[in-house]
Amino acid sequence: MRSRTTHQSRLSLGRVTLNHPHRQAQFGGPRCYHNPHLTIIPAHTLLIYPSTPPLFDHQGHPIDVSDEDLSRILLVITGAYAESTLQSYAAGLLNFHVFCDSRNTPEDQRGPASPGLISLWISTIAGTYSGAAIRNFVHGVRAWHIIHGMDWHMNKEELDAVLRGAERLTPDSLKKKKRQPYTIPFIEAILEALDLNNPFDAAVAACLTTTFYSGARVGEFTVPKLSDFNPDKHVTRAHMRTGQDRNGFQTTIFHLPCTKSAPDAGEDVFWAVQTGTSNPDRNLKNHFRVNNPAPHSHLFSYKARDSHGKDIHKPLTKQRFIERLATAAKSKNMDPLQGHGIRIGSTLEYLLRGMPFDVLKATFRWKSDAFLTYLRKHAEIMAPYMQPELHRDLIQYTMPPPTTQPDNSVDKLLFFGGIRGCWMCRSSPCDLGIAANCGFARSLVGAQSHQR
Repeated sequence: MRSRTTHQSRLSLGRVTLNHPHRQAQFGGPRCYHNPHLTIIPAHTLLIYPSTPPLFDHQGHPIDVSDEDLSRILLVITGAYAESTLQSYAAGLLNFHVFCDSRNTPEDQRGPASPGLISLWISTIAGTYSGAAIRNFVHGVRAWHIIHGMDWHMNKEELDAVLRGAERLTPDSLKKKKRQPYTIPFIEAILEALDLNNPFDAAVAACLTTTFYSGARVGEFTVPKLSDFNPDKHVTRAHMRTGQDRNGFQTTIFHLPCTKSAPDAGEDVFWAVQTGTSNPDRNLKNHFRVNNPAPHSHLFSYKARDSHGKDIHKPLTKQRFIERLATAAKSKNMDPLQGHGIRIGSTLEYLLRGMPFDVLKATFRWKSDAFLTYLRKHAEIMAPYMQPELHRDLIQYTMPPPTTQPDNSVDKLLFFGGIRGCWMCRSSPCDLGIAANCGFARSLVGAQSHQR
């Protein structure tokens, strides 16, 4: 299936403002791009424009199918991308067509685009956008090719080289600062600054501790806007349950009905009871006491009043959640941290407790080994593990196991995990290196847990 036709109807890009940091000084401000032939369309539909392309057989002859069939193909293909991804990719496609318009590039040369055109486009915007933004732009144009059945001719090695060059040309003003991780002391300080009898603060405290100890993303326990809440897509009180193993140890489980990697089936996250003021169980129960959200209300909805003074429950939005954390941090003379720092901090906390990499990857639903970069980027947290007496434990985290593996299940747990204390409940280890009262460890080793 390959489209060879020119695109008669131009992409409906409308009027857009292009903010080029370095060029604003030269030209006196942002430049507006305007094409009188274009109309505005929603961003998430941009990748399916222009109109549905015809189908061709392997000899280049058109296949006789209806417009309805073609539309169905586009609908199914675009279903492979999350809506947020389509919106993000649309920015790249828009940038590409603005570049082509500025050079009067013919329509049939834009798709399929030649490697030379793609390289020229990247080199033109390098130094204007960050390397990460340019990489995402290119992914958007490539997705547009895939959706419309056009060949992507760009060689991977050549593309990687151009993108690396663009990365090195990223201006300092666009380079993101390293995201600092949330730590338990930082969270405890935040909680001290919150009024846990205040409905909004109670919801924030519960959301913060649940997100941290479950290793979830902030957006999975909040909503983008008040009007966006949908009980079929966002977590509610009804999505919460308690799990228990054969030894009677409990975890609290939350079903996320719609996530980026599992938009239909959803995914589960969980936490165990912790010690100290950051205990998510304690903060969640306090939230339920203060706000008591209905079963099918947003899990962290809180009591408020509408414009008419009527009592209502509002779902917790991501923006208000992050803003409250920032003001709480400032009140304790601490620098506010980014929202993603919660998940980074959670990852590091469980790694330092002894959670094996493979278990962490599965538990926190990482699709790649990207989390391993945290070990290199956050030396201040790994510093204690560079001390001589703890160096062996660090090696267990970072080095692959030897080829010869023990047969005994207790030895296997020690061999792969290097557990000094339980990463779920933080209890003290026994002489075998396993927390004697830990349900997780005991359920893994079963009857052999104290037999050598």
